[in-house]
Amino acid sequence: MNDRDSKNGDDSQVKMKVTGLTIDPFTNMPIIILKDMDEKCALPIWIGLIEASAIATELEQIKLSRPMTHDLIKSILETTNVEVLRVEVNDLADNTFYAKIWLKRSAEEIVLDSRPSDAIALALRTKAPIFVSRHVIEKSRKIDLSQEDTNEEESRKKWTEILENLSPEDFGKYKM
Repeated sequence: MNDRDSKNGDDSQVKMKVTGLTIDPFTNMPIIILKDMDEKCALPIWIGLIEASAIATELEQIKLSRPMTHDLIKSILETTNVEVLRVEVNDLADNTFYAKIWLKRSAEEIVLDSRPSDAIALALRTKAPIFVSRHVIEKSRKIDLSQEDTNEEESRKKWTEILENLSPEDFGKYKM
């Protein structure tokens, strides 16, 4: 079994949680920050604006009049009695992160390939645990948490402003 297919009990996995969203000051791209449960290591993952919006709305518990894609997926899974067991960020190659979503239907486990942003957005909605392979953490850029100068309140205000200023045109041909 390789790291892309490892299971929850495997020592090569670290349980992590979403601790926030921020903006890369150089690229203006959203970054989701995952930290281990002891908050000793962090993993930044660059994501798209729409995915960041989906994650931010769940983190801020904002209820929209129409379901976003991840809300729809959650409803479909619940209606068909499929449980999200966990999500795993399981590889990093050529500056691209990869993830898997582990589902359970009756006694059958199903593993789906996913972008990390989609897997995390779904995990937040279903309260499923998030795991990251140790080799992904080792391959990623290290963050020294002792010198972290991110102001959480400032970041929260920035995301609130971004979400409040989104218009239907920001989503291209997809209407809300």
